[in-house]
Amino acid sequence: MEILIVLLVLLLPIVLSYFLIKMNKKCKKLKKYEPIINYEDKISELKKAYQDKKVIYDTLKDKIAIYTEDIELIELGFYNPQFDFDDAETYKAKITEIKSHQKEMMMNKTAIICRQEWVLEGSKSKGKTMTNRNIRLISRAFNNECDATIAKVKWNNIQKSKERIVRAYESINKLSESNAINIVPEYLDLKLKELSLTHEYKEKKQAEKEEQAEIRQQMREETKLEQEILKAQKEEEKYVKLLEKAKLDAEKATGERLAGLQSKMAKLEVELAEAHNKNVRAKSMAEQTRAGHVYVISNIGSFGENIYKIGMTRRLEPLDRVKELGDASVPFLFDIHAMIYSDDAPSMEKKLHNAFNHKRVNLVNNRKEFFNVSLQEIKEESFKHKESIEFIETIEAREYTESMAIRTANQEKLIENIEIFPESI
Repeated sequence: MEILIVLLVLLLPIVLSYFLIKMNKKCKKLKKYEPIINYEDKISELKKAYQDKKVIYDTLKDKIAIYTEDIELIELGFYNPQFDFDDAETYKAKITEIKSHQKEMMMNKTAIICRQEWVLEGSKSKGKTMTNRNIRLISRAFNNECDATIAKVKWNNIQKSKERIVRAYESINKLSESNAINIVPEYLDLKLKELSLTHEYKEKKQAEKEEQAEIRQQMREETKLEQEILKAQKEEEKYVKLLEKAKLDAEKATGERLAGLQSKMAKLEVELAEAHNKNVRAKSMAEQTRAGHVYVISNIGSFGENIYKIGMTRRLEPLDRVKELGDASVPFLFDIHAMIYSDDAPSMEKKLHNAFNHKRVNLVNNRKEFFNVSLQEIKEESFKHKESIEFIETIEAREYTESMAIRTANQEKLIENIEIFPESI
């Protein structure tokens, strides 16, 4: 049936074109050799024939639309969840429950019913056998259509999938009307519920997957912080040992060697103080589980102008997190506009996110921290929560700028070559 509809839709425009060409040629001949013929009547007939065939074409086109995955995004509407359970397992349990209800209706013969008792060759028994066979065929056709549709449901075809199941329900009921057999509306409703549940289950599963990825990222942040603490401790211990050794050597040294060792000890004391402060900061950040840095970064080459990422990291070296973000996931490095330390970094990050919530680039997934906003707006909002923040307003975008320069140079060179060697002379 589907193949036949597709062929009709594909062939109908060709037939219409052929028909119009033939009629046009005929009109020209009539005009040349039979000027007395009333051409207005012929044109009216031609227009009517075209309109009738256009109606058939549009009808077939609408019917086949529900079987294709190529749909215009402008037709998509926001899907309002019908169930909105908290976790994927609840959806899974509900799907099992709906399927069990469907099986129960099939076993009780209440899903597909016959409104008439048939007699075949004078036998009610043969009539019942015929009816049961027809019910099984209808059941197989409808269930297979529903199963295939439900298996392929996703975010951009949920509405078409519903239409496809309803169309199958209406078509099968219409074909089986002569046998007084029909699928009951309650069974159709169960199939539509299974479709919605399956769609929402897939969406919830994806959301949980992203949440797990975020948790793993947080765990990696914690691991990196622990590694930085260990590194800071070892660095401090190293300078302690070097300073002790230099002091022991100084006790035995005289003259220029003593002066050299004293200079070395002074330098080691400065380095030890820096290592100690770094170690203290690392331990402090580990103890204060909410301490960290809120960063504001941009990537004009990857996302365009006035698109900023506002994120948070608890690492001792926050720049390492920004470098990671620009390593492989985007073609260019990020520019850093602010690195704001806060004793409650998650809270500050949330306040900034809430302030620009309506300007998110991704309005569906709030874990994507990109905002279509000016740097001035971010500055003004940040100063409400912390004073004396240093912002870098310049967008360097070195790799992007150099890439554009190379591309421009290559295009100019290509134009020069075209001017020197034209396509024809």
